[in-house]
Amino acid sequence: MADFTCCRPSELSREAFVETFGSIFEHSPWVAEAAFDQGLTAADNDQDVLHQRMAAILSNADRQSQLGVILAHPDLAGRAAVAGELTAESTAEQASAGIDKCNAEEFARFTEFNDRYKNKFRFPFIMAVKGANRHLILKAFERRLENDAETEFNTAIEEINKIALFRLREL
Repeated sequence: MADFTCCRPSELSREAFVETFGSIFEHSPWVAEAAFDQGLTAADNDQDVLHQRMAAILSNADRQSQLGVILAHPDLAGRAAVAGELTAESTAEQASAGIDKCNAEEFARFTEFNDRYKNKFRFPFIMAVKGANRHLILKAFERRLENDAETEFNTAIEEINKIALFRLREL
């Protein structure tokens, strides 16, 4: 159990809570809004407890809302990364996995896999890349391209919830 060093979530106003936690789920502040609206307690000052609350909100959301969060995520080593258009969190996460250091061949493989994945599943490949490297990510891409759409949708939600935990622990 680890309390936040940035603040005590249970003591924040709704506006301050959403300002602090609204980017935990990529371009989806509604998750933080819903967490606040459920009523925070002192227990939510613990990173894992708040994560469980927020992850449950996403996991229990309707499919369209879940899809919106999935679609808010950028491609790994995609055009937004090349153009410098990622959120600060996504930029740091991709850099931590060495994605920003891809050589031309690796970048071409990411581009091919991104295109194949989106053509097959109609949403971007999502992986919590902290602790991984570009070689492991490319292997995961290859392996997960064999999955069916329902498995990948569920995997995307699981990976987004892992990303959220990493982001909460960075605060």
